[in-house]
Amino acid sequence: MESDRDHRAIDTVLFDFGGVLAEEGFRDGLAAIGRLSGRPEEEVVRMGHELVVSTGYVTGRAGEKRWWESLRAEAKIRGPVESLRNEILDRFRLRPRMLGCVRTLRSGGITVGILSDQTNWLDELDGLHGFYGQFDYVFNSYHMGKSKHDPTHFDNVLRLLNRRGSEVLFIDDTAGHVERARERGWAAMRFLDEADVLRTLSDLCERPSPRV
Repeated sequence: MESDRDHRAIDTVLFDFGGVLAEEGFRDGLAAIGRLSGRPEEEVVRMGHELVVSTGYVTGRAGEKRWWESLRAEAKIRGPVESLRNEILDRFRLRPRMLGCVRTLRSGGITVGILSDQTNWLDELDGLHGFYGQFDYVFNSYHMGKSKHDPTHFDNVLRLLNRRGSEVLFIDDTAGHVERARERGWAAMRFLDEADVLRTLSDLCERPSPRV
């Protein structure tokens, strides 16, 4: 785990979704699609990540259909879209201990939120599992028109939170997103191991509530 924080100042924790609150369904699903299509897994994973940005799907500038069409053409994947998308969505398995930590933080007066480069899929997954209600904020790039690849996105989120960067701890499994958050003055840690992250967050749970 990599971290840069002062627990005395933090009163808000924002979590990435895939790879932090849930298993990384996007990457793992793309790898499965590669296997099913007889294509190199890493090539399909790379193209899927690149195309979700370049098509504008992740920021809501294009729909899911365009992304699938682009992925099918460039990665030469096979199969009906409905079964392919299930290869991805079914792999976003929620992590009970992480959600338990979210509830503990929130009950202790810490503001909690999701900050995710996701698409319409995040709303669909919430419809299935009902996790939005456990958070004070949900920042989804698909609805906000910016992703964590754009450093100014972190500035926009701070304005919506009415917080300083030093007051917000951001947890993500992607090194580049963590680095961009730090560059904008946020406290940030990279998710590498669930148990390690939970131990770190337990320090916040043991503090007096910041909302007195």
